Order: sequence, then C-alpha cells, then structure tokens
Amino acid sequence: MSHLIESMAYVGQTPWHGLGNQLSRQQPLSVWLKEAGMDWSIKQSDVMFNAADDGLFLRSHDGAQVLYRSDTLAPLSVVSNRYKVVQPREVLHFYKDLVQAGGFELETAGVLKGGRKLWALAKTGQADKLKGNDHIKGYLLLATSCDGTLCTTAQFTSVRVVCNNTLQVAVNQKAGAIKVPHSTVFDPKQVKEALGLGLSSWDTFMRDLKAMSQRPVSPEEAHRFFAEVLDDPCATDSDLLPSKPMQQLLSLYDGAGMGADLASSKNTAWGLVNAMTEFVDHHRRARSQDNRLDSAWFGLGAQLKQKAYGQAMALLS
Repeated sequence: MSHLIESMAYVGQTPWHGLGNQLSRQQPLSVWLKEAGMDWSIKQSDVMFNAADDGLFLRSHDGAQVLYRSDTLAPLSVVSNRYKVVQPREVLHFYKDLVQAGGFELETAGVLKGGRKLWALAKTGQADKLKGNDHIKGYLLLATSCDGTLCTTAQFTSVRVVCNNTLQVAVNQKAGAIKVPHSTVFDPKQVKEALGLGLSSWDTFMRDLKAMSQRPVSPEEAHRFFAEVLDDPCATDSDLLPSKPMQQLLSLYDGAGMGADLASSKNTAWGLVNAMTEFVDHHRRARSQDNRLDSAWFGLGAQLKQKAYGQAMALLS
C-alpha cells in the first residue's frame, strides 16, 4: 500500500495529504473508529521458532510476544512480555469526555505504517491571530505505537490556517508533551490532569508568536538562521554554495511559501519559523506521505521544527 494514511477520517477541509474519509461533524466514536480504520484490536501471541535444521521442531520464546491485528491477522511487531499495549479504541475514547464537556472537537484520526502507529487530533477551541489576519488554532494530538518507536504521547499542537503548517506548542522553549512509556499502563485520567498546564500555556505561546512577528530579520540573519538549523556547512564557510534544502527554505521565506507575504511573516522571525514548518510538512524529501507525516509529528521533521522555534526565540532576547 503506497499511502498507509489513507486509513483515516477527518471533518472539515481535506487534509494536506488529500487522503481519508470525510465525515460530517459531531459523529459518535463508533463511526470514527470505522471510518478512521481503527475498528480492530491489537492481539498478542507467543513467538514460535524452528529449533531444528533437519525437521520441524517449534519452540516458544517465553520472553517475547508477537502483536498482530485482529482484522487482517497482519503482524505488527515483536515486543517483550512487559510491553503495555494501547488499543485503537483507547486513542479515540481518550477524547470522549473532552468532546462532551470540554469544548473539544475531533478533527482527524487514523493509523500510520499499517497500524504500527495510531493517532487522533482534536481542536481545543483555542484560537488567535497575528497581524495581517494570520490565524492560529490550537489542537491536542494523542498518538501511540505498538512497535516501540513512540511512547504514548499527548501534546498540544498549533496549526497555521493559511497553510496547515503544524508546530508543537512550546513554552520557555520546552516541548509541552506528556509521554507514557509502554512499560507503564496508560492512564487517561492522569494524562489529562498533567496536560492541564499545557492547556493554560496557550496565551504564553501566542505572546511569543506575536513577538516573533514583530521581530524584523535581515537577509544575512535569515541565511545564517537556516544554515544553523540545518547544520549546513555554509553557516561557517561563506564560499560554499547552499544545499538544496537550504535553497528551498530561502525561497519559501522570500515569498514562495504559503502566507509568506502576510505582514506577520514577511521579513520576520515568525516568517523564518513558518518557512521551516512548511518545508518539513510539505516539501522535505520523504518516501511517502505516510513517512512525511510520521517525521513531521514524531521524527526528525518534528526535531527540525522545534530547533527552528527555539532559535527564533533566541532572536527575541
């Protein structure tokens, strides 16, 4: 399957990758489970292996379990017996009381990598705008894995409406994420209590974005900014030609990016951050849209965006 994230559902506008099943608003969780491709469970079984070269002699590995999908029986991973599984339905039911009483609204949910990663994204109801009518909305992302590549993670994320660029909400340059390792049972109540501080940090986050939008940036600063974020050699040797990613970033910043000409972005520190988020979310090389989304939220792409954010904050001091 070339696009594993086609197993997802969404409400509102079509996501940037153009995949998934569109739902009308206020659908019950049972509908979300089915349309997001999450109406199955993770099963466990003993790991068996052939211990004889000249015949079939199966033995079990007492310290490991194979995880597989209940619907297709496709294997997902091999984990230790101590691995605590978070089921697909738990990811969506995490939002149940938040939707009913907290003003949240599920917007997208689905699976990555054939079911090895599961996620759901809900609007928090928080929103603000920068000069030039640059709208920013707040979201809560919950994601988990069954292959050990990702702790069960709840994090607040912002989305820039004009371009759908995503940026993890950070305060004092610290990522506002709660992570539960798979050696521990996932307790939704405890995670929501821990997230309370992050929800209250929205105003501080927006204050920082507004300060970035008012910080002018010279062409020399912009060049140095991207070179340092990418660890491009031209950061220390001006005789070297910029790499292709560096050239893409400069082009996005100089007007090619979505919303680059808004008053909040043009020749500002906020424009630098948005060039990086658009590069990661939409243009950076990836084997598939599945891998692009995975990287932008959880991998190297997410790290690049946070590095750019931290560096832009340093420009304010």
